[in-house]
Amino acid sequence: MTISETVIEKYHRTTKQNHLFSILIPSWNNLPYLQLCIKSIRLNSTHSHQIIVHINEGSDDTLEWVQQQNDIDYTFSNENIGICYALNIAATLSHTDYILFMNDDMYVCPEWDAVLMNEIRRIGHKYFFLSSTMIEPYEGNNPCVIHKNYGINIENFNEARLLSEVQSLKKEDWSGATWPPNIVHKDIWSFIGGYSVEFHPGLYSDPDFSMKLWNMGIRLFKGLGESKVYHFSRVSTGRAIMNKGYYTFIQKWGFTPGYFMEHFLLRGKKYEGLLLQPIQSPEKSLKNLFKRITASFKKVNSIF
Repeated sequence: MTISETVIEKYHRTTKQNHLFSILIPSWNNLPYLQLCIKSIRLNSTHSHQIIVHINEGSDDTLEWVQQQNDIDYTFSNENIGICYALNIAATLSHTDYILFMNDDMYVCPEWDAVLMNEIRRIGHKYFFLSSTMIEPYEGNNPCVIHKNYGINIENFNEARLLSEVQSLKKEDWSGATWPPNIVHKDIWSFIGGYSVEFHPGLYSDPDFSMKLWNMGIRLFKGLGESKVYHFSRVSTGRAIMNKGYYTFIQKWGFTPGYFMEHFLLRGKKYEGLLLQPIQSPEKSLKNLFKRITASFKKVNSIF
């Protein structure tokens, strides 16, 4: 099936009602995690938000469950159209000034949104990209994450222990906002055209989104250590046939995603203000040239 043959439906059922964020949640047959995610938004948010779910396929009763939730707007595709298309169609239902992307396997912690909103008010303009800080159960080399195991899946998730300990989990604000939950002003989202569908179904669409923001002149990329969400991770990516986004990124921008995140965004380093244009050494230039040549031989067409 091609995208032109996919059935796309939209249902805008809520009014603004003092909503601050439009929370976009793509979901692909992941109902228990989606229910937990939305439960956490309802229970642990300081402010009221518009929730917009994109239902990919929905063969696990996700569609029926969402239809019963009158406080959720939703879009639906009868096939899995991936993250990029899902986010872009869901964003058309947004009725707030801020668009926030969240994975369906996330659990937001108390005051997650208050920290983001306070920072937005402190900034005082729309030229920013902010991320919450993920708490993940798996050890890894991501310097933007708090590593603490409160369950690797929904069956052994220790919600009570997470809530009792979350205030003791400390992370300083960090540079290089890229991953969800992330938030931008709706005008900025529209200006750069949302998520790039050449990265369908979604691998490396996150750094591409940040690169588009960089190209329009945004230099405020900040992760907030006090805005925390628990992320089970590996729930959907293990089921999907992934695109060759690494090579798509190189072909599009001329260097690797890792180079962009390390040298442009200073990923995971202590946040110290607006970022500067990096100066590329001859050695790095040569390495990126080799990467571009290698990438040019890779077939990276969409699998849709």
